[in-house]
Amino acid sequence: PVYGSNSIIKFADDTTVIGLISDNDETSYRAEVQHLVAWCADNNLLLNSSKTKELIIDFRREKGRTYDPIHINGMAVERVSSFKFLETHISEDLCWTTNTSSLVKKAHQCLCYLNKLNKNHLSSTILLNYYHSILTNCITVWYGNCSVAARKALQREGKTAQRIIGTPLPAIEDIQKKRCIRKGRELADVMERRKVDILCVQETRWKGSKARSIGAGFKLFYYGVDSKRNGVGVVLKEEFVRNVLEVKRVSDRVMSLKLEIEGVMLNVVSGYAPQVGCELEEKERFWSELDEVMESIPTGERVVIGADFNGHVGEGNTGDEEVMAKFGVKERNLEGQMVVDFAKRMDMGVVNTYFQKREEHRVTYKSGGRSTQVDYILCRRGNLKEISDCKVVVGESVARQHRMVVCRMTLMVCKKKRSEIEKKTKWWKLKKEECCEEFRQKLRQALAGQVVLPDDWETTAEVIRETGRKVLGVSSGRRKEDKETWWWNEEVQDSIQRKRLAKKKWDMDRTEENRQEYKELQHRVKREVSKAKQKAYDELYTRLDTREGEKDLYRLARQRDRDGKDVQQVRVIKDRDGRVLTSEESVQRRWKEYFEELMNEENEREKRVEGVNSVEQKVDKIRKG
Repeated sequence: PVYGSNSIIKFADDTTVIGLISDNDETSYRAEVQHLVAWCADNNLLLNSSKTKELIIDFRREKGRTYDPIHINGMAVERVSSFKFLETHISEDLCWTTNTSSLVKKAHQCLCYLNKLNKNHLSSTILLNYYHSILTNCITVWYGNCSVAARKALQREGKTAQRIIGTPLPAIEDIQKKRCIRKGRELADVMERRKVDILCVQETRWKGSKARSIGAGFKLFYYGVDSKRNGVGVVLKEEFVRNVLEVKRVSDRVMSLKLEIEGVMLNVVSGYAPQVGCELEEKERFWSELDEVMESIPTGERVVIGADFNGHVGEGNTGDEEVMAKFGVKERNLEGQMVVDFAKRMDMGVVNTYFQKREEHRVTYKSGGRSTQVDYILCRRGNLKEISDCKVVVGESVARQHRMVVCRMTLMVCKKKRSEIEKKTKWWKLKKEECCEEFRQKLRQALAGQVVLPDDWETTAEVIRETGRKVLGVSSGRRKEDKETWWWNEEVQDSIQRKRLAKKKWDMDRTEENRQEYKELQHRVKREVSKAKQKAYDELYTRLDTREGEKDLYRLARQRDRDGKDVQQVRVIKDRDGRVLTSEESVQRRWKEYFEELMNEENEREKRVEGVNSVEQKVDKIRKG
């Protein structure tokens, strides 16, 4: 595109021009269209004006003036309320009802072909893949904004197809969730490779207020009210999960976690500010919620905010030297000024701007021809000295438009003695006949050469344990494999690695060839993940018929229950004034004070009213006459 506010999407012979109109200024958008018309004429191409459509998406409450249609070769382009793009129906209100209803109709029509294929004795796998592709086409785009009635209609069609195929079809909602989980596992891989301990995520679009494991020992705490929009979360490394003291889910735009790390209190806040086109009331609500969270945190505790503020603080810091440095991107806008004002109110610093980097390592959002900085990390000004670096990670493909912002923070803590990892003997190997027989022989030999007194059970037990360690071996004591991400094999990791390199190549040289290579690898990764998951679950279903399979199922259920809890272990309490006590001695002292007050205080008792019931008095009066 010629102008940064526009984007051009090309697919085969279809071309789409997307223009962002700010302050009712259409100049760059109309100039972009005319530039495309001129380019086609110079290359002996002719745009078909009758097939060209224009769609305006405007969510403002006050629409303002009406826009004149654009003209191509003297002919006005038809303005429509919806159109079909790459088999997906897009409407002006971005509601996917048209797409879903057409999808239901298409799925119903295909039941006839499904019956014919079934009569020709095609395998259930082929039939399943055929119908699965129809129901789930672009599901990650339209499902989140789909009505309940439309979802039920799709599910009914799926059940009808299920009866024809004779193989269970997964629920439409489960398919969408699994694709989100796949992204979660890829995110965990990025964090593990980049050595990121804590990560704030936005636009999760997961409904609910829960926590779940996403693989490699990482745990996601998330909150979302609607699966259509918003949603925030915080991902923690395994060693920090047990340090969580409190989780505050304020709204689907703000949440916070309080951690105790070796006696130091660290508050992590994840935020997602409303976009530029949202109502002012919604923006004020977000900043009010963020203010309340900050005011509830004691002054002596550390705070780190990782948020998509959807604003540009800009390059330079004239007049704002106390809260930011000069290494921003481009010019400041109204939303960026709100970020700076918030930093001044809370005495915080915008960490991104304090480190001089190439512009490529400062840009956090890149889409089409636009490169901006909208994602920021903030901390208290007094703790800026603890941050040694902050930059944008380039080349990761886990997010298509946003880039990960990483900062290195060093906390000055009192190191505590860690508990030693317990290595357990693999007694479960005795279920195998060959291991059991070898253990018997070795144990007889060990007991035969050992002088054991009749009542010396301790010596006998030690001989048994030592023999078990030698014959059966011991566990490493490391973290067990995640039961829900066991499909994450070498083939999947290799595919994602190739996709990541292709994304990095496309970022450096944005040619059509590199883009097509990246898109092709994206589809390949999806296929590899689907095959790996299907294979893993097939093996699980096969094992369910055995006793060991039942145990695996119970283990999986226990793990889900354990991962869903925010705080796994309560290790700290608050004193009389609400301050958090972290040391073991202070916690014990506080419990002692509490029970002394509870058991030794004299409770107020109600005085017993001496007197005779009024009924008894009347009876006595009658008796006496």
